[in-house]
Amino acid sequence: MSNEGKYSVGYFVNWGIYGRKFPPSLIPVQDLTHILYAFANVRPDTGEVFLSDVWADKDIHYPGDSWNDVGNNLYGNFKAIYNLKKANRQLKVLLSIGGWTYSPSFHPVVVNPILRSKFVESSVQLLEDYGLDGLDVDYEYPSNDAQALGYVELLKEMRAALDQHASVKGAGCKFLLTIAAPCGPDNYKKLRVADMDKSLDFWNMMSYDFSGSWDSIANHQANIYGGAISAHEALTWYIGQGVARNKIVLGIPLYGRSFMNTQGPGSVFSGVGQGTWEAGSYDYRALALPGSFTYRDQDAIASWSYDPQKREMVSFDNEDVADWKGQYIKNQGLGGSMFWELSGDKGSPREGMETGPGKDPQSGRSLVTIVKDAMGGLESSQNWLIYDNSSFDNMKKGMP
Repeated sequence: MSNEGKYSVGYFVNWGIYGRKFPPSLIPVQDLTHILYAFANVRPDTGEVFLSDVWADKDIHYPGDSWNDVGNNLYGNFKAIYNLKKANRQLKVLLSIGGWTYSPSFHPVVVNPILRSKFVESSVQLLEDYGLDGLDVDYEYPSNDAQALGYVELLKEMRAALDQHASVKGAGCKFLLTIAAPCGPDNYKKLRVADMDKSLDFWNMMSYDFSGSWDSIANHQANIYGGAISAHEALTWYIGQGVARNKIVLGIPLYGRSFMNTQGPGSVFSGVGQGTWEAGSYDYRALALPGSFTYRDQDAIASWSYDPQKREMVSFDNEDVADWKGQYIKNQGLGGSMFWELSGDKGSPREGMETGPGKDPQSGRSLVTIVKDAMGGLESSQNWLIYDNSSFDNMKKGMP
């Protein structure tokens, strides 16, 4: 990877094509360097990594896809995203394995060399089959030292396998390995960070969800400074463990956390709002909610909205905070920004998406764009397009 420019990393979730009406064609490719495709799952008994939604990932036909092709051919999100790579050579795509829901399956795998071996072999095969530029591990979280040590070994084995796979491809090929890293001290202090870092191209920091329905006090969910948990404190810890600043990518939420029956930050609350897709969580595109006022805390680098009638606070990053975070990335010499997840952003119309309270789009600019503009120019290394050992005929031919 070149050290020129910043990473702009966005999670694309395969379930986004359903109710959210967010297909690959809406990905803001001009503002991104990397897509993390979420999520592949893991079989806890064998270690095999496998696709979690084959219809979305490889079968659904988008406009322009033929129903009459001869042979075993790839369609779905992965074909659409490969074509985005062809048209945007700076765009790299990594398969993200795990996530909160699937992470319990990691626990038996990381501590078992045989299961780890299957994990590595199957994930590299998925990379080749689906035309990817790397792998991203989202293991939430190792709970003891045996799992932390196993995680180190898994990453080491993945790094070796990816480098070996790239060496077969020839000059100029480099497959990436990244992880989603915790920002809560209870989780990050269990990690063997210095040993993990040897295998990783960069770290995607989950610097959000610092507060939510699980707390007794309403507070900021993605503040840089202050509070019981803060991004700056977490990043400072990782840097102290030897992680280079330009390998640290700051996570930014494209959603807000709701707290009901409260006076605002630092106050008790009771219950959470209805949310956009699940209780307590609103997409940024639906914020600030009608009837609420937005406030900023420049010292914490945080913002929130408050509806005095409903007594609802929503902790979310507004346009000012996005700009401040972009400046923070630049001033701290960090690697760039990461967003969970792209369908929550403003800036793209959603044909056929249901409307109503908590879903209706509000005016405003894309946070991905604002952060990109504030942190500086983007990293521009080229993606890889040649997958002649793919199991799909059209991928072998480069999707002619």
